Amino acid sequence: MIKKWFVTGTDTEVGKTIASCALLQAAGDAGYRTAGYKPVASGSEMTAQGIRNGDALALQRNSNVKLSYAQVNPFAFLEPTSPHIVSAEALQPIEFSQMSAGLEALASQADWLQVEGAGGWFTPLSATTTFADWAIQEQLPVILVVGVKLGCINHAMLTAHAVQNAGLRLAGWIANDVQPTGKRHAEYLATLRDVLKAPMLGEIPFYPHIDDETSLGRHLDISLLSQ
Repeated sequence: MIKKWFVTGTDTEVGKTIASCALLQAAGDAGYRTAGYKPVASGSEMTAQGIRNGDALALQRNSNVKLSYAQVNPFAFLEPTSPHIVSAEALQPIEFSQMSAGLEALASQADWLQVEGAGGWFTPLSATTTFADWAIQEQLPVILVVGVKLGCINHAMLTAHAVQNAGLRLAGWIANDVQPTGKRHAEYLATLRDVLKAPMLGEIPFYPHIDDETSLGRHLDISLLSQ
């Protein structure tokens, strides 16, 4: 059975890609054929090979199925801003049909599909659609990444409520330490465990530097996703 997961975050820059790579590593260690998918990405660089997004490249490297860049990231934009703004300016509409076709193509190669969103839950993809709308259309169970810092409890509760009100399953959540742990860190985590009605898959500690040799998957227990 193919397992598909949609990774969203409490905000932008909370570590969705770090968590997605950790999930891909853990799933690969568990014997799955893994594929990371970043259907829409803004904040990229122009290279000799074309536009490349760092988050999408990280997903590509951490997938154990060999994938082309286009398979991982069909919509890539240079400017680091909301996708609906740059896509309109570039006259390149973000089509749900193309996003879904890319996901379906990956399902023929892998049995663990890790889909990473952009920004937070309601990131706009056009004047009338959001990333949440596409996740709902695909009926993807959601994994929430919480960047542990002041304000994260409110943001986590708001996102969790939005996911559940959309009729999707909040399959689990990951605490990502986006900064060195502070005085109230333990209390933040205790409160999050209490208010988020889904299993905590693990805590990724603060890493001043992460490279391809960093073992992130060991921090997560993906067996909890079956609960």
